[in-house]
Amino acid sequence: MTKQTNTYNRRSLMQAGLAGVSLASMPAPLFASSEPEREADVVIIGGGLGGCAAAIAALRNGLKVVMTEPTDWIGGQLTSQAVPPDEHARIETAGANQSYRTFRSQVRQYYRDHYPLTDAARANPRLNPGNGNVSKLCTEPRVALTVLEQWLMPYEQSGQLVVLRNHVPTAADVDGDRVSAVSVRSVETGDAAVLRGKYFIDASELGDLLPLTNTEFITGAEAQSETNEMHAAAVADPNNQQAFTVCFAIDHLAGENHTIDRPEEYSFWRDYVPQMTPPWPGKLLDFTYTHPPTGVPKKLGFDPAGGKSVDGALNLWTYRRIIDASLFAPGHFAGDISLINWPQNDYLLGNLVGVSEEQAAQHVARAKQLSLSLLYWLQTEAPRPDGGTGFPGLRLRRDLVGTEDGLAKAPYVRESRRIRAEFTVLEEHVGREQRAAVSGESIRKVKAARFDDSVGVGSYPIDLHPSTGGDNYIDFASLQFQVPLGALLPVRMRNLIPACKNIGTTHVTNGCYRLHPVEWGIGEAAGALVAHAMQTNQTPHAIRATPQRLADFQNQIRKQGMETEWT
Repeated sequence: MTKQTNTYNRRSLMQAGLAGVSLASMPAPLFASSEPEREADVVIIGGGLGGCAAAIAALRNGLKVVMTEPTDWIGGQLTSQAVPPDEHARIETAGANQSYRTFRSQVRQYYRDHYPLTDAARANPRLNPGNGNVSKLCTEPRVALTVLEQWLMPYEQSGQLVVLRNHVPTAADVDGDRVSAVSVRSVETGDAAVLRGKYFIDASELGDLLPLTNTEFITGAEAQSETNEMHAAAVADPNNQQAFTVCFAIDHLAGENHTIDRPEEYSFWRDYVPQMTPPWPGKLLDFTYTHPPTGVPKKLGFDPAGGKSVDGALNLWTYRRIIDASLFAPGHFAGDISLINWPQNDYLLGNLVGVSEEQAAQHVARAKQLSLSLLYWLQTEAPRPDGGTGFPGLRLRRDLVGTEDGLAKAPYVRESRRIRAEFTVLEEHVGREQRAAVSGESIRKVKAARFDDSVGVGSYPIDLHPSTGGDNYIDFASLQFQVPLGALLPVRMRNLIPACKNIGTTHVTNGCYRLHPVEWGIGEAAGALVAHAMQTNQTPHAIRATPQRLADFQNQIRKQGMETEWT
């Protein structure tokens, strides 16, 4: 095949793809001959949970891996985005891969080995360092980072794995339906490098490789006429995407004053009322919000000295608490530490996908202003249970997130570009109400659609945060689901595999496939798929298309501790 010779920069490709131009018809870029090159069996773009799990699967199967990460912290949601894991109720015993459980066990063991736990906490096999409401394992970002780094270190030391931290993709070399190389750039030095591989895995938070490689993709909300989903939009809108959030960590030192400088945009955010359908109950910076399942206004509580509820309402302090000081030796922590990822700092005024790099940077900057404004409001104006206002003892913990401004290194992204896949997961497959309607089963007995090509499992409600298109929460029951291999296969590209939120879901079903253990499972399946394809000299598409090859692959991943069925 004749190699195409036109060169496009990253921004023009992204804008073209998101403006509706067929990327498949556009020529792919070439690279300057002076750029240094690295070669591997598989190149993984993105070092989040999906990327790390993909690397672990590929490495244990003998492949040589190059993985990039846009920050200096691998781990994505758990580390650079600083979000404790959202997990289902059965996570300790079912519904996750063995490697994910191993990771969780290693986090607990790290606390036992390195922290002065109380005797009772040390003896607890299900130690939860933060005792947060949201997870059975609320942990500090740095501990999760350390466990992941230690896991990958032997492979890095041997040379089987190269991790390029602080690197972002800028261009791709594509021959028809195959990627041959990706160019990356250091965000610190500006130096470029070319990464060549037999396979490429897109584990980036926004699906960055899809526009760069001319891979067909979708953004935002599909129309109900297209997907026949109960909760789909009446009209498709590629710019209607879930809010993203810039998280931060705080502790509380009673009697002290740690009030930050008044943020530049504080006046705007203090008075900001989201324009939503159904309506938001008032100002964003308030303890009343829209209750996701019901859509009615609901009061939340906040008290750093209280328990898990305040006057009968959920205490936001313990919601994502990552350190419960009572589990540690007296004085080791000055107090509890809470991670702030609340409805009140969801950013609704713009997207990170479908805009220029300058616009995306502006939205991140404003999202940071929102988070700092939330903190300042909590310190100065938030109502207290005793009738006063403000909690000046709240202290921003810059050390826990590794940044000067005290905010997470990267925004918490809920919605990415999604591949046009061989198979797309719809609400009728995993939503409880619609699944019951199409299957004829009762709401109480209905099960999710069974996928013969399953490569993973998960469980989480279909949870869509308020969107930039003005939708309030869309939150409803789902069923314990599987991850179909067809959702990991682009309709056309042969050697590019998605590994996180960029698989073949819809705007609606993305809401239950985007959380930590599911992303890990998707990434591990992607890495294992590439390894099996190389071992058997078959393409991923051929593996799925042939029953015996598919069965062989599924048997192999089950032997490696990957769950494909709910027990």
